[in-house]
Amino acid sequence: MSQWPAWATEQVHVQPPDEKWQRRGAQLCRELNAVLARWLVAPTEHVGSTAVPGLVAKPIIDVQAAVVDLDCADSVAQVLSAAGWHLVPADLDARPWRRFLVQVVDEHRAAHLHLLPAGSPRLKEQVAFRDALCADPPLMHRYADLKRTLATQHTADREAYTEGKADFVRRVLEEQPRPDQE
Repeated sequence: MSQWPAWATEQVHVQPPDEKWQRRGAQLCRELNAVLARWLVAPTEHVGSTAVPGLVAKPIIDVQAAVVDLDCADSVAQVLSAAGWHLVPADLDARPWRRFLVQVVDEHRAAHLHLLPAGSPRLKEQVAFRDALCADPPLMHRYADLKRTLATQHTADREAYTEGKADFVRRVLEEQPRPDQE
């Protein structure tokens, strides 16, 4: 592709928390549950920073959907296209464990949909990370500081911004009790 759409190359900007993010996430999950019911194994969940009250975030709602397998991605994209959703090609996303869709509104990213196969550890990890931040305000504030720093350092590089958070996320997840330890 010689010319990327504007939303594909948007800069990283984190914003102060907005209480509307949780309402928008819940509404988006309800909408997706209705439209994608034939592919879903479990209800869609609001994950990511906008799902954590009080956390700075890019103003993009991240949701995840558990599906039987990732072969449904093209069909899901077709059903969602009228609502502004775009399927990112798997080779471009470079995360073989998911399929990734971006909802575009007024040439800006409004939401991300992570399609994950049922049973994927990533489904539980994203929820566990969200829940850990919600339950531990000092942890959430440390994460907010990291996000602000990375957004300043990697304004023009979304992948570097995301990669910069990886160790923090991994450490938090390692501290969470495993189901066989509960």
